[in-house]
Amino acid sequence: MPELPDVVVYIECLAARVVGQPLERLRVQSPFVLRSVDPPVSEVEGRRVVGLRRLGKRIVLELEGELFCVFHLMIAGRFRWGARDAAIPKKLGLLACDFPNGRLVFTEAGSKKRASLFLVRGEEALAEHDRGGLEVLEATAEEFARALRAENHTLKRSLSDPRIFSGIGNAYSDEILLAAGLSPMALSQSLGDEEVARLFEATRDTLREWTERLRAEVGDGFPKKVTAFRPEMGAHGKFGEPCPRCNSPIQRIVYASRETNYCARCQTGGKLLSDRALARLLKQDWPRTLEELEERKRS
Repeated sequence: MPELPDVVVYIECLAARVVGQPLERLRVQSPFVLRSVDPPVSEVEGRRVVGLRRLGKRIVLELEGELFCVFHLMIAGRFRWGARDAAIPKKLGLLACDFPNGRLVFTEAGSKKRASLFLVRGEEALAEHDRGGLEVLEATAEEFARALRAENHTLKRSLSDPRIFSGIGNAYSDEILLAAGLSPMALSQSLGDEEVARLFEATRDTLREWTERLRAEVGDGFPKKVTAFRPEMGAHGKFGEPCPRCNSPIQRIVYASRETNYCARCQTGGKLLSDRALARLLKQDWPRTLEELEERKRS
């Protein structure tokens, strides 16, 4: 799922192309994508785009007259920018927004139909789409600590919960925790002040670094390779590959459909976190430490 750095770069690229332009036509190709009935599509057509904004992982086109197009890309939703006559893919295409200078196509890979568009009237209705998480890049260290410690969850869950922190998901939470040297399974209320401060700085530094990386990658173009798995990442999607900090193999645990990647040496004192499915299968044979895992591999 595109997270804060990806969404920010999408917004910047869209703003450069559509702010000040009228949304001439909204072509809905998939009946599943439009999740609202008021205002109707006909009411947003012809309205000028006056701004763009981010609500967590949602992208908002602000139109004159306090009308809003709220896009949620979910896991597989993506934008494509092209010429006015750019084709809308038959299988992947959800909708297209026609502007005088080009066409914005909204696509989704797969068949689960999770990506969505809400047409919204007024700021009060728009606020209902805000999950309320803290904007870490705009927050103080004290605000971050309060949000983190308000509930007692694992750090992985806390960072990726949109009610707690805005715009962070599975991928960048792995990168943040590696940078902070903290276990994804550590409980938020168990952290000391120094650890919370370290996590705050790692969160801000990671989000800023990746936003700059993606800006540089796109340049004056439009994002084409929006993915949660990037070769420059240190932990996320790197199971079995060497940690960039200590060269130990990156480990993983899987819960439901979410995978967490971490370095046992840098983040958990050499202890392997228990993957529930494998631990249930292996029982007493589950290795407890990185050294025990390496010994089993050798034997």
